[in-house]
Amino acid sequence: MTPSLSAGCVIAVLGAESTGKTELARALATRLAQRGIKATLVPEYLREWCEREARTPRPDEQAGIAAEQTRRIADAARHGVAVADTTALMTAVYSDMLFDDPSLYADALAAQSRYAMTLLTALDLPWVADGLQRDGPHVREPVDGRVRGALGRAGIPFAVVHGRGPERLMNAWTALNLATQAEAPTSRLGTGGDAPTGWRGACDKCSDPVCEHRMFTDLLHQRASKG
Repeated sequence: MTPSLSAGCVIAVLGAESTGKTELARALATRLAQRGIKATLVPEYLREWCEREARTPRPDEQAGIAAEQTRRIADAARHGVAVADTTALMTAVYSDMLFDDPSLYADALAAQSRYAMTLLTALDLPWVADGLQRDGPHVREPVDGRVRGALGRAGIPFAVVHGRGPERLMNAWTALNLATQAEAPTSRLGTGGDAPTGWRGACDKCSDPVCEHRMFTDLLHQRASKG
């Protein structure tokens, strides 16, 4: 089944470091294109910035990075469906956590609320080092908590995506289909589209803590049986 997505929709992929955001965003953009939906992948601007500058940003540079990520997503959405490998919200979260600066949340959440769908990658993948952008496995839970908290306070619905490889893509695809069945997303970034109303992912793949606990338990049992 193919989700019903109109031009201008933004699918935002969020998550702590080393949780497969980039791989999932690429896979979703590819799958959409294969199904005849014009989709543009919007890479993480922070990665480009760090590679160019050969360092991580200072506190005073965070706002510019967040704004550029939002601008690039808006530009991509004007040409079809945009699949964003992170959004300004992640910059806001790290700015808050690393520099005790919560000032970026307002603009980041305003932009996030206009995106048609928000997918949050679960912490069920092993941490892998990746140059300047990785702080270590110990930061993943605090970052995940801040992302969930920010989305919750802003009333922005999201679905948590579990699984490895093809299973992760399948679960994300299921969440997109369920969301578009629940409502026809018409969010058009930059054209005053309404924010999407509440929706949930598929049962044990959703953001409900009890469901997530069951999902993690099932995964652990599966891995134990394979070992």
